Amino acid sequence: MEHWELVARERVRDTLARYTWAGDSLRVDEMVLAFCEDGVLELRGEGPIEGRSAIAAFIAGVGEPPAPAADAAPVRRIVRHSVTNVRFVSVEPTEARVESYFTVITEIGLDHLGRYRDVLVPAGEEWLIKRRQVSTDWRSSDSTMAPPSSVG
Repeated sequence: MEHWELVARERVRDTLARYTWAGDSLRVDEMVLAFCEDGVLELRGEGPIEGRSAIAAFIAGVGEPPAPAADAAPVRRIVRHSVTNVRFVSVEPTEARVESYFTVITEIGLDHLGRYRDVLVPAGEEWLIKRRQVSTDWRSSDSTMAPPSSVG
């Protein structure tokens, strides 16, 4: 393996981590910086969401905490993504294809899980997501973040 490929792989891993850490803190503006300006987010069964601002608007809606019942105390929002088994399908100087699993824990416990299929491209010193395909494979019936059409 050549040096450029080792660097590319680590930068890809950093982008995946920055996306999930920002998402867990509900910092949507920071989270979408993991995407190219014209990046695309695709959810299984839904049309593509194109561009950072559209992706930010979508994600902001998913991250809203559930409304408490009239007689209940507000719920403290907890979100923790775990991204595992990052598999580099291909790495070229101009593009990396990566597949990984994600698990999301929220205030209810295990909320949902699935797979990411990403295409990342170099942008200066970073590698950014050009296209992310999200497949939610399971969701809790009490899910606070993954109603039938939402992102992991």
